[in-house]
Amino acid sequence: MKTNIKILVLALFCSISVFAQSTKDEQTVMQLSKDKWQWMADKDVEKLEKLFDDKAKFLHMSGTWKKAEELDIIKTGSIWYKKATIHDSAIEVSGKTAIVWNRITLESVVRGNDAKVEFTVTEVYQKHKKDWKMLALSFSSVRDTHQIKK
Repeated sequence: MKTNIKILVLALFCSISVFAQSTKDEQTVMQLSKDKWQWMADKDVEKLEKLFDDKAKFLHMSGTWKKAEELDIIKTGSIWYKKATIHDSAIEVSGKTAIVWNRITLESVVRGNDAKVEFTVTEVYQKHKKDWKMLALSFSSVRDTHQIKK
C-alpha cells in the first residue's frame, strides 16, 4: 500500500513539473513573439538576428526568403513593420517546439506605400539549450472576423 502511494505521489509530482515547465515555456515564447513585433517596428536587427535561427524561413505575400534577406529588408526599411496590433493569440508547445498563432492588424510601409492589413501569422520556435529560436514566420491574409481556434 505504501509503495502504491509513493508511486502515485511521484507520478503527480512529475505531472505538475511537466505542466509547470510547459506553462513557463508558453509564457517565454509568447513574450518573445510580442517583443519581436516591437523589434521589427524599431528595426532592431541585432535583437532579431539573435532570435532568428540561421536556417529560418519567412513567407510573406510577396515571396519567401531566408534570415539574411529578412534582416536586410527590415534594416533598409524595404518593409517597415510600423505597428502590429495583436487581437488574438494561441500557442502549442510540444517538446522543444512551439507554434504561435497571432491574429494581427499590421500597419506597415512596403516599398514606400502605406499598408494596413489583417493577418494571421504563424511562428515556429525551437528551444536550443535555454534559448528559443524562430524557425519560421508565415503571414496569411485573413478577414478581420477570423478567429484562431484554441
